[in-house]
Amino acid sequence: MGVFTPDFRIVKSKYDKFKQINRFVEIIDDELKNYGGDKITVLDFGCGKSYLTFIVYHYLAVIKKLNVKIIGYDLKTDVVSDCNKIAKKYGYDNLDFVVADVKKDVLYDEKIDMVISLHACDTATDYAINYAINKKVRYLFSVPCCQHELNLSIKKGGDMDVLLNYGIIKERVSALLTDSIRALILEDKGYSVDVLEFVDLAHSPKNLMIRAVKTKKVTDKNYEKIKGLTDTYGFTQTLFNLQY
Repeated sequence: MGVFTPDFRIVKSKYDKFKQINRFVEIIDDELKNYGGDKITVLDFGCGKSYLTFIVYHYLAVIKKLNVKIIGYDLKTDVVSDCNKIAKKYGYDNLDFVVADVKKDVLYDEKIDMVISLHACDTATDYAINYAINKKVRYLFSVPCCQHELNLSIKKGGDMDVLLNYGIIKERVSALLTDSIRALILEDKGYSVDVLEFVDLAHSPKNLMIRAVKTKKVTDKNYEKIKGLTDTYGFTQTLFNLQY
């Protein structure tokens, strides 16, 4: 896949990707120590060239010895075709890639244990999280990217106005607020949630991961907090609209 040379040295231009994938799998490994099952089904939203998808499959099937099924979704037909050829080449019989728009298409509808997404763009992350919530998926690992929605719709109206005066600050505040809202919604839907820096900024400027594990009952304790923010600042947030 272009990450290593034939003598297994990391290609310099792929070093950041190598660090991201390794760390992502380390975090999954940490959560699965007490998994207990022998089968696991994983959906990867916005899989792209699927560096992560292939490594997660190898880790779960070869290292953890689990009966694994993984489906990767992406919009690009040529990328999906190439990934399916690679999966076939290496005998990864339960790894499939599908052309699908996660915002509107019908997706895999049987029992799902884990949803992952690495840099699914803008609201695609919201739809991935929404799908995980609706299917009561046990594990969610999501690294958002390109969070334009809230930045484009937020307006001044409250104590936070001072953070909206300058473009770059507004952009970063909007991204952090977006992920905070996603985490609050996941908590309401029965998940224990962490937001963590999964790699150093040097390896990716989009380096926050939302890690969530289904452990609790559903509540609505965070609804009013989020609704108050949307009313005050007039912004749109897709996951909030999908879940409430």
